[in-house]
This record gives sequence, C-alpha cells and structure tokens, in this order.
Amino acid sequence: MRKIVVVDHLKDWDVTIEDVEVIEAQSYLTDPTYTDIRNARIFNLCRSYKYQSAGYYVSLLAEARGHKSIPSVTTMQDLKSPTIVRAITVEIDDLIQKSLSSLRSKSFTLSIYFGQNVAAKYEKLCKQLHDLFQSPLLRAQFVLKDEWVLQSISPIPVNEIPEHHWRYVKSFAKSYFARHRFSGARITRKIYDLAILIDPDEKEPPSNKKALQHFMDEADSQGFYVELITKDDYRRLPEFDALFIRETTSVNHHTYKFARKAFADGLAVIDDPVSILRCTNKVYLAELLTKAKVPTPKTMIIHKDNKDEVEAELGLPCVLKKPDSSFSQGVVKAKDSKSLQKELNEMLADSELIIGQEFLPTDYDWRIGILDKQPLYACKYFMAKGHWQIYNWEGKKQDTAGDVETIPFEEVPFTVLHTALKAANLIGNGLYGVDVKEVDGKAYIIEVNDNPSIEAGCEDKILKKNLYASIIKSIKRRIDNHKNIRTNE
Repeated sequence: MRKIVVVDHLKDWDVTIEDVEVIEAQSYLTDPTYTDIRNARIFNLCRSYKYQSAGYYVSLLAEARGHKSIPSVTTMQDLKSPTIVRAITVEIDDLIQKSLSSLRSKSFTLSIYFGQNVAAKYEKLCKQLHDLFQSPLLRAQFVLKDEWVLQSISPIPVNEIPEHHWRYVKSFAKSYFARHRFSGARITRKIYDLAILIDPDEKEPPSNKKALQHFMDEADSQGFYVELITKDDYRRLPEFDALFIRETTSVNHHTYKFARKAFADGLAVIDDPVSILRCTNKVYLAELLTKAKVPTPKTMIIHKDNKDEVEAELGLPCVLKKPDSSFSQGVVKAKDSKSLQKELNEMLADSELIIGQEFLPTDYDWRIGILDKQPLYACKYFMAKGHWQIYNWEGKKQDTAGDVETIPFEEVPFTVLHTALKAANLIGNGLYGVDVKEVDGKAYIIEVNDNPSIEAGCEDKILKKNLYASIIKSIKRRIDNHKNIRTNE
C-alpha cells in the first residue's frame, strides 16, 4: 500500500523517509495518476483544513477514492467544534489535570507532533489527544479556571512549526512511520489490512489462541496483512481497512469505542457499533423481539413501579437479567419471593430498567451462528455441571462451562433455525450467535450475541478451516463493497 504525504508546497516538508512519497496537493487533486490508485494512505500536511481549502479537498477526495486519509474529514469537522472537543476529551480529564498540575500560568499551549511533544513529561497527554483526534500536527490550548480546561484543539499549519522544533518533528515523524505497521516493506504485496482486536488477559475470550491463528492464516491466504491489536492501539485504526473484534464487547467499554471509530473512518467492522448497541442491551433486545413477534420466554421489562408484579407475571423461579449482561454474568435465578425481592432491589439500584423472564429449564441451549443473514454453524451448549446456565462462574474451574456439541444443519430442527435467523436479521447483517431454547417442539429466543464464541475444536468441528475462511471472505467483501461505493459516488 502506497504511503503519500501531501503538502501545499514541497518546501514545506523537507523530510526523507523510506517508502513515503511526498507530493503537492495540486498534484493529488488533479493528476489522474493518483485518482486511479486503488490502495493508498494519505497523510495530509496541508497548511489549512478550512472548508473548500486545498487541504480540505485532499481528505475529501481521498475518501471518495477509497484511500485512507489522516486526518479524515470527520476529524476536521470535530476539531472545529468546541462542544465536540469537550465531549470527546471528557474521559481524559484526570490525565489533563495531572499533566498540567505543576504549571503556574493561567494558560498553556501544547504542540503535538505525530503524537509527541518536545517535553517528555507530556508524552501520555499527547498520545491520548492524538488518539482522539487523528491528525499529524495538533495545537491544544488549555486555560485554568477552577481546573484546567481544554479550550480548543486545532491543526498546526506545517509552515508555522517553530524553527527550533524542526529537529524534533523530523525525529518524531521518522519514529511514527517506522513504528506504524504501514511502513513495512514486507507487507507491500498485501492488498488489505486487517486488525483483530483482542485482550491478551481476558480469561474467557470469544476465540482461543488456536482459533485466532486460524483467522490469521486464512486472512493471509486471502491477501490480507493481519495484526493482533489491543486497546492501546486505538490511534492506529486508520492504518487498517477492517477491524474484527475478538474480545468481549460492551457499550461502556473500549470495544465500542473502537467499533465506533472504525465505522466512522470507513473500515469494515465486525462487530459494528450498531450491533453492539442492539445486542448488549437486553432491554432493547426484549422490546425488539416482542415488537417483531419473535417467540421468547415470557418476558417483562421491570422498573420500580412494576417490580411487585413480577412474581404474578412470570412465576417462580424466574430469571433476572441486567441490561448489559453477557456470558451468563449479570443473570440470576430467583427461586423464591425473598430472593426475588433481594435481587430486584440490587439490580434496580444500578439500572432504571432490567429484564425478567420465565424460567425454561433445558439440558442445553442451541447456538446458531449467523453471518451475512445466513446460518454459519449450529451447536448445542450444554449446561455447566450442576448448574442451570451454560456458564457457572462460581463453580470449580473444570466445571465453569458445559460441553459443546457441533451439529450438522440437517439435524437442526427447522423451527430452531428459522427462529434464530428471524431474530438475528432484526439486528443487522453481521456475525451473531443466537441462543435458542427448544421446548415441546417450539423455539424460544434467549438472546442474540454480537460477539459469539468461535473456538478451535468447538464451533469449527464441521466446517473446520472453512468457518474461518467464510468470515474472512465476508470482511473482504465488505471492504470491496465500501470501496466500490466510494468510487461510484
């Protein structure tokens, strides 16, 4: 993939970096040679990003051509709005206060060159601001009121870099391109770039190490450069064409932040942010399934005004779920009136709404894997030993999860498959795992998971490596479709 630095005038960027081209904005905007490039990363160092300026059009046309632009037009717009700047940076307020606590002035200007500053003590703050606003050269203005406040953050015109800073800028730029994966000659043969987000410390990740290796091998065979990334690689998302999340997702979590950022930047994303929002909130899911008349166990949305009606409505025992429960965590079974009231009071203290469902005991739950609105695999997830759920986090380590049996589609009851597809298709066209209970020949949806388990030796027992190939092909197709849409706009 070509790496191109775009400037207004060549004299603005007298820095030679291996495998990095430097061209003028006029050439990029008007020369057909650059229009026809299929894969390129554009590092926009024009003096201005104002609306309808050359710098603005460089990023705008880069996106139209299917190139990856840094900064993107979305970032340019974000930088203009003090409201958006404050909203985006609220999460690093503690770092701002800590980093600037020793200052005695009432205002402070921080220059950020490729995520760094000439003073090492501001390294963490610079990195975080660069993560949030993907732009090579930034100027952050802080003012001291009751506490330090980020008043504005704006691009630094390349011709306004102080002369005594240039030796640092050159060093930072070379480090930036050398550190980032897009600078490696070893991957120039690859057409696509895939990031797989994982948490190396997660105890029960969606994919085990062997499955991750299968994903990487299949991606490589289909023309991808693929890299495992972690939550520390947020600022590197613009390097990639696609993001595949293989750690447990949640809305109030970096996984959603990654999905949202990648989706906004035009990457193909599994799990996409809309699917995460819809699947991880059980209140939304209950309302969606009820409205679409998809069969579920008897369900009610519980709040403080109807909590006394739960026992009469659902009977005992019944199941209570926190809105963001996953992998059997945040899900309890109330056996009697006393435990019901206790659990209701505890859950409603944390959330205005929770979910209650009638208890349907079965030896196993069906899990139907669905991709692109088509069934991918089918499994029986048996309950953990001596427990009523497929996971028992309080049991012995060897009894945490029940057995898994992978089933050919021809042996899956039609009603189970049909109901699972109907539920998943309400969410979107991503990768989902639909949990279904089969009782007396009828299928009931328990939940739709946006981040289903795919482990070597379990879900892949029938399709084997073709399971991984199917998912990578879907990601590849999404990238191509997105690029074609942009090319034809």
